Amino acid sequence: MAVNDSVNILNSAYLAVEYIDSFLPDNPLQQPFKNAWNYMLDNYTKFQIATWGSLIVHEVSYFLLCVPGFVFQFIPYMQKYKIQQDKPETWEKQWKCFKTLLFNHFCIQLPLICGTYYFTEYFNIPYGWEEMPRWYVLVAQCFGCAVIEDAWHYFLHRLLHHKRIYKYIHKVHHEFVSPFGMQAEYAHPLETLILGAGFFIGIVVFCNHVVLLWAWVICRLMETIDVHSGYDVPLNPLHLVPFYAGARFHDFHHMNFIGNYASTFTWWDRIFGTDSQFIAFKEKEKKRQLIMKKKA
Repeated sequence: MAVNDSVNILNSAYLAVEYIDSFLPDNPLQQPFKNAWNYMLDNYTKFQIATWGSLIVHEVSYFLLCVPGFVFQFIPYMQKYKIQQDKPETWEKQWKCFKTLLFNHFCIQLPLICGTYYFTEYFNIPYGWEEMPRWYVLVAQCFGCAVIEDAWHYFLHRLLHHKRIYKYIHKVHHEFVSPFGMQAEYAHPLETLILGAGFFIGIVVFCNHVVLLWAWVICRLMETIDVHSGYDVPLNPLHLVPFYAGARFHDFHHMNFIGNYASTFTWWDRIFGTDSQFIAFKEKEKKRQLIMKKKA
């Protein structure tokens, strides 16, 4: 009975969203996007789309999303939003990070991306425009992927901090005590494989069109680059996501090395108490700011 109730609730929610969507104005970008998608299908093979298309989506999204954080370091006004203001970015660190990224992207991730075509063929995942899910279905699927990846990331990330293995793998990612956006995927090749595996679980569960692969890539990169940005910028739309951890939450992990292990949400750290030091730190900061205001 409980399962049937849950199904009925989900169906009702889907119908409600579908009803609301019918009143929304037409998206002016839909027709150009449709034309571009059909052009891609007419001129490229499925293997080319799945492999090189996925690579292009990843690389373009990654470095475009890194641009704001990179530019912030040159804008004095934005420095008040930098979380660890005593640790500015350096060209040496950024260049070292960039070189490692290129190795990870093309020597570790690209071979995995080459399997995308065979994955879509094995599970009979469509590429066509007519089979493409509506925007609200994609949003729900990406959220589901994020919930699954977050659970995987929490437990495996916490394991990588175990004192017996930390120095061999995860220590590479912690070379930067004060993170910056481009450093999001700066990691040991084994860590890229171990933590990166969580990305694909949601795809296996939800994927009903190749567009979800690309939508989820963009969403995951947006989140991980944001939490590694080193800046807590107000009016960040990602803060509207329920239980979203954000830059301050993950920045504390890099500064403290212990706790705040989840990638996107805060619930696993709250359940297991691994955010206790972060909560204590926030309380201490509040008291310090109150004292400074009284003195002023």
